[in-house]
Order: sequence, then C-alpha cells, then structure tokens
Amino acid sequence: MRSKSTFIVAGILILAAVAYLIITSTGSAAQYFLTIEELNALDEQALTRNITVSGAVLGETIAYDVMAPQLRFMMVHIPGDPQEIKRAGGLDQVLHRAVRDPKASRLEVIYEGAKPDMLRDEAQAIVRGTLQADGSFYAEELRLKCPSRYAEEIPEQVGE
Repeated sequence: MRSKSTFIVAGILILAAVAYLIITSTGSAAQYFLTIEELNALDEQALTRNITVSGAVLGETIAYDVMAPQLRFMMVHIPGDPQEIKRAGGLDQVLHRAVRDPKASRLEVIYEGAKPDMLRDEAQAIVRGTLQADGSFYAEELRLKCPSRYAEEIPEQVGE
C-alpha cells in the first residue's frame, strides 16, 4: 500500500513541476501581435516585451546606411482585423490609403541588417523586436508583404 501512495505522490509532484515550467516559460517567450495604435496605447510594460507589429511602409522615409548596415523607415497604422481589411477593399487598398493619410499613427523602425529587395512604399512590414523609451522600434526580424506585386496582370489582346 505504501508503494502505491509513493507513486501517486511522485506523479503529482512531477505534474506540478511540469506545469510550473510551462507557465513560467510561456510568459517570458510570449509574443504580442499589435497594430501601431495598440502599441502606442501601451504603458512602459511594452518596453520589456518582445512584440510583433504590422504596418504600411512609408516609402519616402526609407534610409539605409550600407556601412552599418542599418535600415530606418516609418511604418503607418493599418487595421489588424482581417474582416475590416476585406470591407475596405483588400490589403492593397488599405496599404495605399494608410500611407496617404497624414493623420495615421506612425512608428519609426530601426533594423540592423541588409535592406530587403521588397522594401518599398506601400509594402506591408511585419517587424518583431522591442519598443525603446524614445518611441522607436528596434526590429530583430523584418518581413515584408507586397500584395500588388503578386496581383495577376490582365494580358493584352492580340491585334489591339
């Protein structure tokens, strides 16, 4: 009888230890996916978190230092809700309107590394990194999506 209760107690302790490790490691490794407006609304706790933010690239702000190599650009707020994007006419329309809106929330992004070929005006940038106390965002990872690049072109009719 004693050995059976020992196994039960040992099993409970092992489960408790595993649960504790999962809970403590999940909090420190969690990423938060935010829009620029949601990021701006956060308090100083945002400075200690690894965050992923999406926005439209404002082409006129792209500056690349080849010697560093360091890339700086501004991202403009786009909605995070896919249904809202669909209602607005699709991602390419949302990106186009966002970069033309002088009142849209903006975020300065600083990225250490090579300049991606797809970095251009109205591309969707998805950056992962940390917000700094000065309001700039230091990106560890930069991904780009350019929906108009993949749009199907209508072929011209022969003989026109």
